[in-house]
Amino acid sequence: MSQTSTIELQALPSASIHAHPRRSDDDSVMAPQSARVFEAVPLADPRPTRRLLMTSLLVCANMVQFASNFVTFAGGLALSKDLGHDSGPGAANWMAAAYPLTQGTFVLITGRLGDVYGHRNLTFIGCFIFALFSFVNAFCTSYESFIAARALTGVGGGFFMPNAVSTITITVPPGKARNMLLGFFAGSPPIGGIVGALLVGVFTQYTDWKWLFLTLAIVEALILVGLFYLTPKETPVDKGGSIDYVGAVLGLSSLLLFNVVSNQAPSEGWATLYIIACLIGSVALFLSFLLWEKYWASEPIMPLSIFRTPTFSALIFVVLFSYMSIGISLWYAVSWQQLLRDISVLQTGINFIPFGLASFLAVYLAAWLIPRVAAQWIMAAGVAVVLGSNLLLATMPVQQTYWAQLFPAMVLGGICPDFVFVAAQIIASNSVSRRQQGVASSLIGTLNLYGNSLGLGFAGTIETELVKARHSEVLGFRAALYTGAAFALVGLLLDFAFVRMPKDEREGWGDEGDDASIPPEAVASAVETRNPV
Repeated sequence: MSQTSTIELQALPSASIHAHPRRSDDDSVMAPQSARVFEAVPLADPRPTRRLLMTSLLVCANMVQFASNFVTFAGGLALSKDLGHDSGPGAANWMAAAYPLTQGTFVLITGRLGDVYGHRNLTFIGCFIFALFSFVNAFCTSYESFIAARALTGVGGGFFMPNAVSTITITVPPGKARNMLLGFFAGSPPIGGIVGALLVGVFTQYTDWKWLFLTLAIVEALILVGLFYLTPKETPVDKGGSIDYVGAVLGLSSLLLFNVVSNQAPSEGWATLYIIACLIGSVALFLSFLLWEKYWASEPIMPLSIFRTPTFSALIFVVLFSYMSIGISLWYAVSWQQLLRDISVLQTGINFIPFGLASFLAVYLAAWLIPRVAAQWIMAAGVAVVLGSNLLLATMPVQQTYWAQLFPAMVLGGICPDFVFVAAQIIASNSVSRRQQGVASSLIGTLNLYGNSLGLGFAGTIETELVKARHSEVLGFRAALYTGAAFALVGLLLDFAFVRMPKDEREGWGDEGDDASIPPEAVASAVETRNPV
């Protein structure tokens, strides 16, 4: 479970900050333009008690959202069956894929929306969306409506995450207190994952699962009310600034549509007409996005110049393949236990406790290793352990004691996401210019969550085709897990071959031929992400 935060905040209350917009297809050349003025006004400093209550509620909200996220990982098969949907090969992937798909996709743009409209406001919107569609989930009577509501709940998570971190960092002054609070925020998702896995087991076994989603909605709504009264008013750091809405729509649409194709194809077949049409549409949207960002966007949401750095270009594929692998291992660990070993949802949740605890500890172990070990080797260790986790799961006998292979696979799987994510943020921050720090962090965060969802689609296709050919569910599961191992292996080889921690010889933020002669902008951006648990 990876979670870290990248923050840039520059507030000069006694002076205006002049920033010159420029085009991203050639960052070294900038035509003279009129300067835009940012008024970077920090939040009013609340009393310590009020500040502590506010940040505690943000941590709780983060925990609730990741509890919800893992509810449909640990309990997705049981929920599918209860909703009258097939839970066979490649049929129930959307239970695990819907939430991280939209959460990860919207993380890409909501940090920027917070800069313009206020991180406080975007945090409230995220909590409201999450509470509303968790409530809707409780009354869904079909698989399709349930998945649609889960996807919309994930949108709330995408709004909440980066803006909650920014709310903390612009409310709590730098120092030990802020570091401690961010540490609690970073450690909350593993705990939320454990709680979610156990709760879905308890509710499905002893009562109705609908009450679980009502509980999540009520708790989130109460947190929202508390935050509304406790969070001080905010002047957005880039109030009135422009947003690349065209680029955002094209980029989000292409990502969403391609993921829909990958997760729908296992049950419908890649030769199905609408699957082919959606695949062509996603490619066309993505190409349109690239052309718009390169030639027409005045302030691109994704400057293409960021990919000129070889290390960064390789890095994004390592991150994507790693999280595709971890998503596969999680989903098929659940499937193996519940479909092959007939283990209850509650016992599955108990079996995932080592995963959550290992992930919780890995957050702090990764932070401890950063000043001691080169970041690319920390990343390599993270990719290697998820490779091992997939192989342990793929080679398990159908029936076996939990402690032999499943337990070590859970521990290794818990270490991976935090090692990869923390290392990726460090490498990315040293690979790109100052102007591109927020973009790089947002992209890494998007790949984290998006990869979880995307991997399930490709693994589901392999599983489905093998089951059709060999009529063996066990072989289908093994093939899917070997697919996850293959993704991890490719990521590991890319890390060894191309990813390096660049030697940073810059003094301050002046980048050669890039930002050295350009006055700094007021920036308040944050990215905090996590894999589905």
